[in-house]
Amino acid sequence: MEHLITKLVSDFERGRMTRRQFVESLTLVAASASPASGGAAEAGAFKAIAVNHISYGVADYARTRDFYAGLLGMQVRGDNGKQCSLGFGESFIVLRHTQQPGGQPFVDHFAITIDNWNREAVETELKRRGLDPKPDGESSFLIKDPDGFELQISAGRRPRV
Repeated sequence: MEHLITKLVSDFERGRMTRRQFVESLTLVAASASPASGGAAEAGAFKAIAVNHISYGVADYARTRDFYAGLLGMQVRGDNGKQCSLGFGESFIVLRHTQQPGGQPFVDHFAITIDNWNREAVETELKRRGLDPKPDGESSFLIKDPDGFELQISAGRRPRV
């Protein structure tokens, strides 16, 4: 963009375009860079404000629970003997026994909290982008990121197990 503006200024200064052409060209450049043009708006339709949570399967959830609670002081919540949440700050981790072949640990999904949650507006924008949102309660949607990872777009913290 900077290169284009420099070229426009140079062309104007060398008499290769009129003042009117220069102003019109700058107006087009400015419009193409504005959020309403799509480029910047596509990158920031929502404002992420926190990692809400990370959900993953582990080989031995109790061992992993004790590791995080003991090392980092995370608060154990909702432990039902098969899974639990580990709270810290405004975020949490969900631990479950892995269902992967060979007991391999894996990240099931991660959730991002967005500012100014409006369920209808979020769903509309996700659909507009072709992301096929799946409702997950009243305050979140599940989508796939470009690499196929599950991403949860969320209204806020809500520990679940």
